Amino acid sequence: MNQHIGLVRHGLTDWNAQGKIQGQTDIPLNETGRKQAALLAERLVRERAPFEYVISSGLQRAEETASILADALHIPMLSPEAGLRERAYGLVEGTTPEEREQRWGAEWRQLDLGQEKDKELQQRAVHALEHVANQHKGANLLVVSHGGWLAQLFIALFGSSGQGHIGNLSYSVLEKRSEGWHPLLYNCMEHICHLDLPARPR
Repeated sequence: MNQHIGLVRHGLTDWNAQGKIQGQTDIPLNETGRKQAALLAERLVRERAPFEYVISSGLQRAEETASILADALHIPMLSPEAGLRERAYGLVEGTTPEEREQRWGAEWRQLDLGQEKDKELQQRAVHALEHVANQHKGANLLVVSHGGWLAQLFIALFGSSGQGHIGNLSYSVLEKRSEGWHPLLYNCMEHICHLDLPARPR
């Protein structure tokens, strides 16, 4: 039987709502983020999702999301895996879009501000995915990670077809086959599409 890995982005934080880049800064969920996690938990219970363990990056926002899911599914949480952490953004962490453009200009992404490069993150993401899958060979795992990490993982595995915005509580499922990873569900948000999100302050 093939191994299934569910991939989830953590719930909303205050920094998400403000447009601040979090990177590896350890920011907790806000109340909306907890509601989002509860809605995915309800979906997974309703669908009788086959996951046996939950693992997260260890950052607060991912760990709390994972805990909400684990409690609802009555499955254990594994020790966090540092390889699942978000991209390190260096000097950019904690800045709003306006602050980034004011300090470094509209092309700030092209500058070396201490951020982890795409290729580096892609390699780390694939390695972490393979590591947790092999460490728990045959078990179906629910992995709670981060938007940038997930985006670069999908690009690494599936090329341009894997590009797209990964929203909070996005849910994807990969199946490990002899020839590699196969997507069964990609970037699904239907469990929270009716949830009113707070407007970002201008």
